[in-house]
Amino acid sequence: MNTLIWAVVPYTCLAVFVAGHVWRWRRDQFGWTTHTSQLLESRLLRLGSPLFHLGAFGVIAGHAMGLLVPASWTHALGVSEHTYHVVSVTGGVITGLMLVTGLALLIARRFVNGRVRRVTTTMDKVLYAALAAMVVLGMSGTVVINLFGEGYDYRESLAVWFRQIFYFQPDPSLMADAPLVFQLHAIGGFLFMALWPFTRLVHVWSAPLAYLWRPYVVYRGRRGPAPAPQPAPADVRTVSPAPRPERPTVKA
Repeated sequence: MNTLIWAVVPYTCLAVFVAGHVWRWRRDQFGWTTHTSQLLESRLLRLGSPLFHLGAFGVIAGHAMGLLVPASWTHALGVSEHTYHVVSVTGGVITGLMLVTGLALLIARRFVNGRVRRVTTTMDKVLYAALAAMVVLGMSGTVVINLFGEGYDYRESLAVWFRQIFYFQPDPSLMADAPLVFQLHAIGGFLFMALWPFTRLVHVWSAPLAYLWRPYVVYRGRRGPAPAPQPAPADVRTVSPAPRPERPTVKA
């Protein structure tokens, strides 16, 4: 069972992630957008979307640092384990709270506003549920276990297993003794990657960086005053149409 969960499932999800993007691009290029609903509601969008996107980028950066950078590298740079733990937990809590707040506002916007709710698809609901589950699991590991609990050094087990996947040598035993919340978060992350190509998240690969501070699309600008009509040139004469000839009257 450990081999199935920690070796087969990750590669299956990665294959679906790659193949799904290829299929989506070939079959649904016109759907490769954010499907923005800015015109239906913009107040909550202006507040929730920047929080969500900035929080998401912070969380992704934190995961990349914790999973891809071995502990020996930070030790070689003179960063103690205590310092790394304080920085990672502090950054994880701050960016996690931004992500939670932004996601809560976006979900509320989807289901409280009637016009936005009517354009919300089934796949949107699945996406929001998956995002909420991932955020809850991630915050539980950061806050409940690493901040207020006994702590768990994921860099000596989960991070090593994660890097081994890309070496095609994953060791399932590294995940066997991990706390349940970390196990669920890890396998949930791969399942989320398999879901990615079939949602609006595909726009991430083509969205401009301006979406970080302007998370909406400008459809049309404000119209200025109409230009004054220009007078006709002096040498242009107005030609009146020639009068129609009268039809001759035929007398009997």
